[in-house]
Amino acid sequence: MKNVYARMAPLCAMLLVLSACGGQNNDAQQGGSAEQTPKAPVKKEPITLSVFGFGTAQDNEFDQRYRKTLEEKFPHITFKYIPQSQGNSLAEMVARGETPDMIRTDIPNLKNNYLDLKLGTDLNELVKKHNYDLSRFNAPFIQEMIEAGRTGALYGLPYPPYFPMVLTYNKSLFDKFGVAYPKDGMSWDEVYELAKKMSRSEGSGVFRGFSANIMAMLRDNPYGYPILDPSAEQLYEPEKWKPLFNNFKRFYELPNNKIEATRPAEINDAFKKGNVAMQANQYSQYLPIPEEIDWDIVSYPSLEDAPKRMVWRGSFYWSIAATSKHKDEAFQVMMAMVSDEVQLADAKKGMLPTVANKSIREAFGKDRADLQKKNMKALFYYQDWAPYSPKRKAGLADVPTVVQQDSMAQTFHDVASNKVDLNTGLRQLDEKLKQELAKDKSK
Repeated sequence: MKNVYARMAPLCAMLLVLSACGGQNNDAQQGGSAEQTPKAPVKKEPITLSVFGFGTAQDNEFDQRYRKTLEEKFPHITFKYIPQSQGNSLAEMVARGETPDMIRTDIPNLKNNYLDLKLGTDLNELVKKHNYDLSRFNAPFIQEMIEAGRTGALYGLPYPPYFPMVLTYNKSLFDKFGVAYPKDGMSWDEVYELAKKMSRSEGSGVFRGFSANIMAMLRDNPYGYPILDPSAEQLYEPEKWKPLFNNFKRFYELPNNKIEATRPAEINDAFKKGNVAMQANQYSQYLPIPEEIDWDIVSYPSLEDAPKRMVWRGSFYWSIAATSKHKDEAFQVMMAMVSDEVQLADAKKGMLPTVANKSIREAFGKDRADLQKKNMKALFYYQDWAPYSPKRKAGLADVPTVVQQDSMAQTFHDVASNKVDLNTGLRQLDEKLKQELAKDKSK
């Protein structure tokens, strides 16, 4: 970050000098009239920018969030939005020679779905050219993207939302069994005691006390542990992972709280059935809860020996393809898409902003009557951000984050399902990571 600002300083100085030296026109200096014939606006050549973005579940999101603003600001640009769909993945588009100009990226897929496709465009020069202030963003989003790229390059600008971890609970079930609701600032031990009370059978029904998105909980842990060691070809310090595994595993050892048969069922379906009292997961508008469930949230539970910090998954990013013939225009469009104006509108609709602007954060959910009734302050309960996990050192073989996180989540699921013991599961995870590293080396 300091290098970016350091490179910007000479440019800013030059602009100041030019401004000071060229502030008067010739006529004024000669004592003549200062009036000038207005210059006709420069007509910009029309271009088309293709934007590859949201999955099919959010096909209208580009239009709803951006199109009107962009078409008003850039009348010479025709925007061709391309949603991801079957047979239309980014890799398939690249193979067909139809690479879009702008691409939605994220940290877990940066390697496999952007850099490995030879699409990486370092935005640092465009940041410098446009004197763009990166400090307006929450710092971890920029820092993690730079570190994930492993070369000092900046491969994207973060746009809303990001995804903090929270504990969601079913108020109706707590009312049914006469148990007090969870509250902000709870520890995992306190949540475990609640889960014991809420895991029960009644008549022909089984009521689970707890479910979780273990993949997110392990990847986005409060210690900032990486899954793959940053500098060695192995799982990062298995002994450090054991307490985390055991903390979560105990919930699935409770009577009537057996983990679902598959990871998607546990993460995506369990809480929606209406018979699960609590779920630890990311807060996201992309994970809607059925209207018939009377839910609320509290802050994510803390571990006794871990700092009390917000545990989070970063945002998505807008990036530019190396093949684009309109990189400068694409960057200007990206600046508009992450502007305060657009992020304020996003925040009011319930999307957590990626900028540090306090007034935008305070506008969160203002246009959402449903959110006004929820404990949304839980999203901001922790003042400090948990560290993101350190990335692999430059020059070393690497494994896409998405592969790392899925491999670890499957390991936990196998352990919680009693298919393997913890030591065996971690050993198998270590072997899996080494196999993936070997694949990367063979490319």
